[in-house]
Amino acid sequence: MGTFSWQTWNSGPFSIERKPGGKPGTVVLCFHGPFTTRDAYSSLPTMSLKQVLELEPAPGEDPPVKNILDLTGCPFMDSSGLGIIVSHMVRCNKKGMKMIAAGMTPRVREVFRLTRVDHVVPIAASVEEAEAL
Repeated sequence: MGTFSWQTWNSGPFSIERKPGGKPGTVVLCFHGPFTTRDAYSSLPTMSLKQVLELEPAPGEDPPVKNILDLTGCPFMDSSGLGIIVSHMVRCNKKGMKMIAAGMTPRVREVFRLTRVDHVVPIAASVEEAEAL
């Protein structure tokens, strides 16, 4: 009889940090920690997550034209995290804003590939590459 093992995920704190990009009109959202329903909503109140993703300009700031999701600090994402990203992309498109996912770990890139989201969301290897697009 063969052995069978379960792969488990250890949850952890999740946060999103908003930073200005290297070019005017660019906003970078840096994801830290696993982006799952359990981790995101236990670390951030629902309204905080929604407010961060609304990308309203700060006082004195021009409305953003490009949003880069820096996923280098996101080791894992489940379908709900991916759904939030797709919904965010739709909101960006409605506002005339370009959204690019950058710096994906191999596990996150695989989630994008398996769900074919990589065919609709522009992907860059790094934030710097995304800023050049």
